[in-house]
Amino acid sequence: MMPYLLSLGAGLLVGVIYALIGVRSPAPPTIALIGLLGMLVGEQVVPVAKRLIAGQPILAFIQGDCARHVLGPQAGKTATAEQPHPGGHA
Repeated sequence: MMPYLLSLGAGLLVGVIYALIGVRSPAPPTIALIGLLGMLVGEQVVPVAKRLIAGQPILAFIQGDCARHVLGPQAGKTATAEQPHPGGHA
């Protein structure tokens, strides 16, 4: 239930931001895609900040985990057993 409430809260926040900057919802495709990119990159701020605070190296994390999360699997590389199949089917 909590993920649904968090999703609703995030949606409300985005709706308020859209109203403040004068963008209608649903947003035009380019604005929506840039917003999605911002969400993907923004999700990585917390893990990077935690590593910085803990004094852990972050460059390898950004190049590996963050890049894989934001960009998806790179073309030409085979999926490993740890990565879910793109369609959600095994």
